[in-house]
Amino acid sequence: MRRQIHHLQRKLKSVGRKRNLHRARRLELGFSTVSLAGYTNAGKSSIFNALAEEAVPVGIGLFTTLSTATRAISLSNKKVLLTDTVGFIDRLPLTLIEAFHSTLEETIFSDLILLVVDLSESLDDIERKLTVCLDTIQIIGATGVPIVTALNKIDLLKEGELQEKTSSLKGLAPNPVPVSALNGMNIPLLRQEMMRYLRQYVQASFSIPLKSDYTSFLTWLHSKAEVQSLKYEAGVVHIVFEAVPWFAEKVRERVTELGGTFEKD
Repeated sequence: MRRQIHHLQRKLKSVGRKRNLHRARRLELGFSTVSLAGYTNAGKSSIFNALAEEAVPVGIGLFTTLSTATRAISLSNKKVLLTDTVGFIDRLPLTLIEAFHSTLEETIFSDLILLVVDLSESLDDIERKLTVCLDTIQIIGATGVPIVTALNKIDLLKEGELQEKTSSLKGLAPNPVPVSALNGMNIPLLRQEMMRYLRQYVQASFSIPLKSDYTSFLTWLHSKAEVQSLKYEAGVVHIVFEAVPWFAEKVRERVTELGGTFEKD
């Protein structure tokens, strides 16, 4: 067990620097961010795959996900960054809590936490693991981030169990949505609920003169925000785009530097 713990610590340390670089890059983007959280084996990676239409590793062993995976997904035709993180566990040794802290910090930098719960387990286990997750979120300092709870694996429930368990979890599970990642049940409903708690995107437009450095600016904007229209006219390019509010202000600064005009709806 000591060797396994040391192996996990070394592996987490090796990905820490790379993860910090990725996090810094995401903070420069004009998109909202969502972090998956939940007790280990709750089905986070399956939910990730269902939302992102990807195939990150899924398994029944502890810590199947050690590093984070981030993909762009579409919610109500808006691009959002979704991150899969390591699973929580009860009574984790202090040495491991320290090692996993930097990975769990992904949730602090998110606009929304998507908390995944295995609803096929006994009610006692569900309540215990959900409490562990909420306590961990508090410990890492992410209590100010909105939470949507995906009550996963409802396809494994017997008749009447769903109503019984959702009623019992009322008041404990924040903003619950019963889903099945395996067969895609209620995934569209989950997308709608997630979008309710994400930052509202703003639409803005600007015009800049066709100077020698305008192409690099447009390339930068295309990579970091949703460009809706682009039109060239009499030595000027007109752009309409959507982004989170703070990023739109960043674009305004760049447009001013290029001698352009900027308007935000």
